[in-house]
Amino acid sequence: MIEYIKGELAELTPALAVVEAGGVGYALNISLNTYAAIQGKKEVKLYVHEALTTGGRDDSFTLYGFFNKQERALYQQLITVSGVGANTARMILSSLTPAELCHVIANGDERLLKGVKGIGLKTAQRIIVDLKDKILSLGIDEGEGAREKEQGLTANNEVRDEAVAALTMLGFSPAPTAKVVTQILTEQPTMPVEQVVKAALKRIK
Repeated sequence: MIEYIKGELAELTPALAVVEAGGVGYALNISLNTYAAIQGKKEVKLYVHEALTTGGRDDSFTLYGFFNKQERALYQQLITVSGVGANTARMILSSLTPAELCHVIANGDERLLKGVKGIGLKTAQRIIVDLKDKILSLGIDEGEGAREKEQGLTANNEVRDEAVAALTMLGFSPAPTAKVVTQILTEQPTMPVEQVVKAALKRIK
């Protein structure tokens, strides 16, 4: 499994980035959000989602690249919704920023989702119903970020992701884990991941 690809940005279009790493050029499908984030950069790091399509005449292996883990997590949640395929999910993330999408889902804003090409009313409603609780449990909801910024204490997302992943591997449920880890990092933003895990183990019920 490829977690991320880091290297020289060899080619870039609004829909595709080619990253050369170790002498290999990796073609990654991207959203407009990621395109805007990496445009003009020589070196990039893209988080990867791998998709293997089987059946038909040929099997295909496709890589999707994301500027940060939040966008990738949202993409991976979107494609679990019935009626939302890879291209539709990418279209949604090209039309809305991750923060905007979280806000739309959290507030049940069907109108904005319907404004995305290829999204009808039923699909918009399904996305909201299926993902509202999930974005909260993953700790990627727009509201948490807003509250942290209001307090002047933005949690270190990379440390949070690593801590939640470690605690999940230990058998803890992602939902309460993400909330506890976010709370710890809000209180102490510079705490290293190993200490976050130790502190969370004392708080998780």
